[in-house]
Amino acid sequence: MRPPRPTGPGQAAALLAAVLTVTAFCAADAVARSYPFGPRTRSVNDLGNQYVPFHAHLWDLLRGRADGGLLVNWQSGYGASFLPDLGTYLTSPFALLVAVFPRDEIDLAVYVITVLKVASAGAAMAWLLLRLRPGRWWAAGLLGASYALCGWTVASAVYNLMWLDGLIALPLLCLVGERAVTGRRPFLGVAVVAAAWTANFYTAYMATLAAGLVLLLRLCLSGLSPRKILAAAGRAGATVALGMGLAAPLVTVVYFGTTHASPGRFKDFTPVATDDLLARLLPTTYSFGSPALYVGTTALLLALALPFHPAAPVRVRVGWPLLLTGMTLSMQLAPTQLFWHAFTPPQGSSYREAFVLCALLVITAWTALSYGPPDRRALCAAGAQYALIVGVASRSDLVRPVAWPVLLVAAVGALVGLTLLGRTDDGHRTGTGRPFGTVPAVLAVVLLIGTQLGEATATSAVATRLRLGHMDDYAPWGDRQQRQAEAVAQADGWPRYRTDPGREPTVGNDPLLLGGQGAAYYSSHTSDVLFRTLTALGGGWTSGGRSLQSLDNAVTDVIFSVGARVHSPPDPHQNWFPQDGSGVTVSRQDVPPLVTVRPPGTSAHTPVSAFGPSPYRNQELLLGTRVYTLPRLTTEAGPAPGATLTAACPAGDEVYLWAPHFAGTAQLAGASTGGLTGRFRSDARTKIAAMQRLGTVPASGRLRIELSPDRPSATVPDGAVGCLDTARLRAATERLKATAATEVTVNDGTVRAQLPPGTLGTAVLAAPRIAGWRCAVDDDIAVPAGEYYGLIAVPLDGSATTITCTFHPPGLRLGTVTGGLSLLATLTLAAFTAVRRRRAY
Repeated sequence: MRPPRPTGPGQAAALLAAVLTVTAFCAADAVARSYPFGPRTRSVNDLGNQYVPFHAHLWDLLRGRADGGLLVNWQSGYGASFLPDLGTYLTSPFALLVAVFPRDEIDLAVYVITVLKVASAGAAMAWLLLRLRPGRWWAAGLLGASYALCGWTVASAVYNLMWLDGLIALPLLCLVGERAVTGRRPFLGVAVVAAAWTANFYTAYMATLAAGLVLLLRLCLSGLSPRKILAAAGRAGATVALGMGLAAPLVTVVYFGTTHASPGRFKDFTPVATDDLLARLLPTTYSFGSPALYVGTTALLLALALPFHPAAPVRVRVGWPLLLTGMTLSMQLAPTQLFWHAFTPPQGSSYREAFVLCALLVITAWTALSYGPPDRRALCAAGAQYALIVGVASRSDLVRPVAWPVLLVAAVGALVGLTLLGRTDDGHRTGTGRPFGTVPAVLAVVLLIGTQLGEATATSAVATRLRLGHMDDYAPWGDRQQRQAEAVAQADGWPRYRTDPGREPTVGNDPLLLGGQGAAYYSSHTSDVLFRTLTALGGGWTSGGRSLQSLDNAVTDVIFSVGARVHSPPDPHQNWFPQDGSGVTVSRQDVPPLVTVRPPGTSAHTPVSAFGPSPYRNQELLLGTRVYTLPRLTTEAGPAPGATLTAACPAGDEVYLWAPHFAGTAQLAGASTGGLTGRFRSDARTKIAAMQRLGTVPASGRLRIELSPDRPSATVPDGAVGCLDTARLRAATERLKATAATEVTVNDGTVRAQLPPGTLGTAVLAAPRIAGWRCAVDDDIAVPAGEYYGLIAVPLDGSATTITCTFHPPGLRLGTVTGGLSLLATLTLAAFTAVRRRRAY
């Protein structure tokens, strides 16, 4: 239980693992012709929509160019709590590397961070393996790379790069457990746990459970007395508790952020079929909904050989396979699956804990090899099991034709390499032998390393290519983003008014990527109040309500003080709709400031639930004036599968169409209507379409809207068309400006507004009333902010001259107290330990 410390061999193994990992990872992207080694983008799904924009926002924060600070992100969702996002996406120490890259190379910065994380995981695992048991340093490096390039990494984590912190944390936490057994440097372990939980608490939770399982098995196999086992387990538990306590200021904020978030749309867990499960153990298999368990053929054969390894003790030959079996079963049962995901069903892939099983497979493989290369009988048994796995997996559609040549070459290379290794005597029992002293040994090393590099490269390249066919993808920073960012910067007037980067999105977090202050926001912490407010006003969303879209509407622009709006053609990278060839333009609108006043009689305690079914009437409730005509619609059959809506409205009004469950295009017929095309994207479960402006009512007062669905979808609802009287809207704007705040200042989580003397009614801050806002009138004590249809509200009695609203993230106080107590306990224990050691001398 106390093997030699891996000093020189450990460093060599860690370096080899990092080199092999980087080589295979980058070679795979070159083979797949993926960014930055080819024309294909790697920004699929949330990588392009969330993580790249959040890293761009971090770049802006580090350079002092962001609107907002650590408490409030004023660029997204009209004002969002930022600490939960920071703790979820950006607290990895690797994230700070964005500062050394130019802003327009943010995609390259994220790629480099990804490569460094994967390489660090391989190095950490290699170091751990030599700490668990002595053995060949080059084999530890090889298996460390196997872990770093496991199927979970290349199929799932490379585009969810904050999960890679859990990949690094798992071997480090296992090392903490090893130190807990010996009692050496306990406070280093506390720091490691705190760093892991701060970097990404979600995967750190899974990694901590995994490290606990490894430690428990190691203790059971150690032969130590029950008293020593309990003492070691107690030290490990205390170390984890103190480390988690130090991370509490961020962890509690993230936790409470999730409790106030939009509920999303989750699906029930359904275990995958056995053939699909076994298929994911093999190279070059890929799917989104099954656990990616590939660790390399060499590691898999070694793990399968352990039960038949004559040199390993019986309890070792039984214990590790039992742990692997139990872990596999836990991934296929709904209750234990929920446990692995912190009792929250994941939105998306159901097997985010698969890296734990990959780690256990690699550790089991190392355990087998540390007792010497498997003999012929053990290799034959492993080969027979591997053949059975391949036979069952061959029934799965996940085993594509490309898998067979890779699988065959990998199996032959691994078996021949392990056979040659078994014929050499390189001092595996002491770890001091000469692995390159004989020709068979050299051939074995070359074969095993070459096999690992080849199949890992192929597996990663296949996953990279297939992801593009299964997920949405987004172009890296280019001319489109540069033009949009320049347009936003030139029009920006924050905090006098907001500048929205546009309705035609490039990514789901355009305000973070391009600048400005818009409604668009995509995060796991998108607040429920913002989601419900924008939906009631006619906004659209995707990802089950977690990704909110910009709403290009004149009334909501007045409500939210959007004084400038960027208009771009549809992103040509998406190819969703025909291109119109127009460039990036900016429109401006006269709007009131961020803080306006509603007349006496309005309540500062009006919840979002007070909204009605019509988004047009809901907009009028927030505006305080009737500005829409809602005509009666007549539906006529058009060219199949299309239809035509007809209605009558005052000439010159702006025409809007609200069709949240319609998918396709809508156009206002007639030469004098403006010629705009409304583009609607929706489906039955994960997305609804935003309200669209179609043009102006012709002089005849008769309007015709031609609908062209992309696929069978729901028809437009009653009250789908609204005709906006722009003169009434201008009059309403002037009334709001006349009684609004005379001066508004915004500083991170504080908004201060100067009011005209004698103001009565309800002051409304054009920001969502998310949990954590408190407001004070003049010098009074701050109290929880009121709510006016989802916005921040403060009642006024006519004596106030200023209002000040401050934001305190929910959970921060609890986390700070917990962190302070944990720090105090850690320092006290450190002092007590130092005094006891001094007395001992």
